[in-house]
Amino acid sequence: MYNYTDELGNKLNSLLEKNYDAEKGYKKAAENAKSDGLTRFFERKSAERYNFGHEIKQELSNLNQEPDKGGSVAGAAHRTWMDVKSWFSSDNDEAMLEAAITGEKAALEEYNEVLSNKTEPHIPAQMMGVLGKQRMVIQSELETIKRLEDIID
Repeated sequence: MYNYTDELGNKLNSLLEKNYDAEKGYKKAAENAKSDGLTRFFERKSAERYNFGHEIKQELSNLNQEPDKGGSVAGAAHRTWMDVKSWFSSDNDEAMLEAAITGEKAALEEYNEVLSNKTEPHIPAQMMGVLGKQRMVIQSELETIKRLEDIID
């Protein structure tokens, strides 16, 4: 039997998992960045993804759904972030920025899929607003990362 809230909860938990991965990846990048400016940028990105995770947890709570504790591994975007995290342990700023671009592109694809009107279940307006805002931030930051990569080249 189809359960609307369970299905939506699964989609939110998938986004939550990706945000956890991104948070950890950016934290690792901050530890390995050569320049203070890039360290601060990666720290800000890690905090941003931490906050996204809390917003998603709130939306899960609104659906009376439990957040996954990090045990489920699903979707190509998750695998991409897992691959990306290994690059973040590099000591090469350019490689870390390239990894961030790869991860952010994967995140955008995931958000686009969840937010598309073609998917079921349809997302409530408030949740659409939260996820839409997060998606816009990721898109904007992707452009910032690309500019940083151009500067470092």
